[in-house]
Amino acid sequence: MAKQELVPATTSAMMIMASGVDDLLAQIRPEWQAKSLIARVKALLPVDPSSACQRLLNAAIHDLREKIIIAGLDVAQEAARLNGLPQAKKPEEIHDYSTTYTIDLTYHMGLISRPEWRRLKRAYDIRKDLEHEDDQYEASVEDCVYVFRTCIDIVLSRDPLSPVRVTDVKDIIESPDNITLSAELLEDFEGAPDQRQLEIGKFLISVARNGNKPDIVRQNAVEALRSLNPLLRKSSCVLIGQYMQEILKGKPIGLADMKIAAAASISAYLKKSRLREFFEELHGKFAKVGFRWTRHADHRELLDELEDVGGLEVVPPGIRAKFVLWMVQCYIGEPGGYGMGRNRPVFYSDVAAHRIREAFRNASTVIEGDVEDAAKDKFVKAAISDKHIARRLETLRDLVSVDTAAE
Repeated sequence: MAKQELVPATTSAMMIMASGVDDLLAQIRPEWQAKSLIARVKALLPVDPSSACQRLLNAAIHDLREKIIIAGLDVAQEAARLNGLPQAKKPEEIHDYSTTYTIDLTYHMGLISRPEWRRLKRAYDIRKDLEHEDDQYEASVEDCVYVFRTCIDIVLSRDPLSPVRVTDVKDIIESPDNITLSAELLEDFEGAPDQRQLEIGKFLISVARNGNKPDIVRQNAVEALRSLNPLLRKSSCVLIGQYMQEILKGKPIGLADMKIAAAASISAYLKKSRLREFFEELHGKFAKVGFRWTRHADHRELLDELEDVGGLEVVPPGIRAKFVLWMVQCYIGEPGGYGMGRNRPVFYSDVAAHRIREAFRNASTVIEGDVEDAAKDKFVKAAISDKHIARRLETLRDLVSVDTAAE
């Protein structure tokens, strides 16, 4: 059947207008509202919804190309290389990208999510159908609503990203004072593509490990990692973890590197055998100092180190039970009531007590079994024959119990 230009019936156009797609146009960013293309979309919608859909998707694809350029050609080139897409080293080469490649590159750069990528691909399929319509096919209400909502929700209503760059972070952490990352920088980092998050993570790790840098700069790098890690996407975290693992390849993990890994929340990506070696050595320090209250002056450094490397949550299970037993023994203390402490029924390490409570509270979901195993230890069972000491053990049980945690 011969192709011909189609003007939808008035009733069809009225149904599409009644669906509310014209109201969606109000959500488009002001910069696009002012463009003649959007004005044409508004004019076409009541009489030729098919053409309106095609033009709106054209606008969305143009907007995606601009966002790719703003996000960074370096990021675009890396994403294209990793995913078999054509290289684009200049802005004009991005503008020459096909619609399919543009949608794919936007997704691989992390500018849209996978569900959004699928929606845009489907909207493009609908547009291709509309381009080849004949007198047996015209735009349905569902087609128009899908294309309009997809293009506006995912693309035309959203501002372009302004991803933070490595140089922005470099200028901040090289301050001679302790730094705090601004809310604006954190927001920009959260929206940055995976490749940019990776670049910044690698830079901060390299600075934190560089013994030639001033201590304040290295500390600023660690604090920056700690501030940024909640905003890391899982995919970026995996890549940074792999980078850290490559750095440590064939080497034991030292305290400084464990602190860096904890700040970036990448301890889980380090080699398990080296993690065990590190925590076995750290537990050796705990055992050497001992848990008695008489060594309270040494407990601060030990427990601060454990917190700095990620706490009980990152300790391998077998070794974690040893730390938990030490902490239980330290926390419950021993019978008091003599000497200058005659009014204290239990002698325990004041320095360690609140740190242990906090460590147990943070790791409650993983150490409940370890605490119960510690309660069966011979030393602990003998100690809790004293009712005051028994109450202290119950305090720890309450901190990690599933039944009492929500109270």
